[in-house]
Amino acid sequence: MTALLDPAVVAAIDDLELAARLIVEGARSGQHRSPFHGFSNEFSQYRAYRPGDDLKYLDWKILARTDRLYTRQFRETTNMSVVLVVDTSASMAYPPVEVSKFRYAVLMAAALAHLIINSGDAVGLMTMQGEKLVWMPARGGRGHLRLLLAQLERLTSSATWDPARGLARAADLLRRRGVILAISDFYDAEEATRVELRRVARRGHDVAVLQVVSRDEVDLPFTSDVEFEDLESGARVVVDVRAARGVYREQMAAFLERWRTSARRDGLDYALVTTDDKPSDALRAYLLKRGQPA
Repeated sequence: MTALLDPAVVAAIDDLELAARLIVEGARSGQHRSPFHGFSNEFSQYRAYRPGDDLKYLDWKILARTDRLYTRQFRETTNMSVVLVVDTSASMAYPPVEVSKFRYAVLMAAALAHLIINSGDAVGLMTMQGEKLVWMPARGGRGHLRLLLAQLERLTSSATWDPARGLARAADLLRRRGVILAISDFYDAEEATRVELRRVARRGHDVAVLQVVSRDEVDLPFTSDVEFEDLESGARVVVDVRAARGVYREQMAAFLERWRTSARRDGLDYALVTTDDKPSDALRAYLLKRGQPA
């Protein structure tokens, strides 16, 4: 089972639903409870006021019309709506061999969707293809899961990604308070993205940030001069890696630390994963971090 959960093996599985199920089962998530849980109060009915009822639930409009006291009753619902916001920028196509950040992000999104649906909650998707936003409303059920996984499988990483736009639109379209989970390397529009994440959180949504990077991006392990190409602009530059490694690692560590500390400061859920992490281990760590039994 351990060999089956190697990132390269899981990424090579053509059936995304099977890959998602293997990741979830490998995470040993017990009863497959969702890491996104909570409740919302939905209006149910009116009833006549009784002494001792909380006055904040009195309906003053009905009192003004009828001169009678009625209180509003609410039904507590435990199902949650989650929207996965998946980065499709060209930078996510790195590395071009083994498991790219994009493929890893798709696998994690698929596994989370599988887990959320099987918990009885609803999941949706917001991403981009070219200049066009791709939106799937949050719904439950196996049929919806298959449609969402099919949409994830059709996605490609391209040169265009506007994280602030995608996050803002996801928050607009999520009709009631829910979870917005962004899966990205977060290289694009760093400050604008943080501003939008804070704005989404202020609207009452639970905001989660899953940052995906490759091990090569963290360590810069190359031992000779390397020509690097910007996957989004096409610009190329030759770098003496041995001379640049120290400064590069410092700057990369500072970049990741900015995301970690800003998320904590803004009350956002944050996790960092690298593409050499087994997806099942990354998912299990994430479930534990959200306080769920694994």
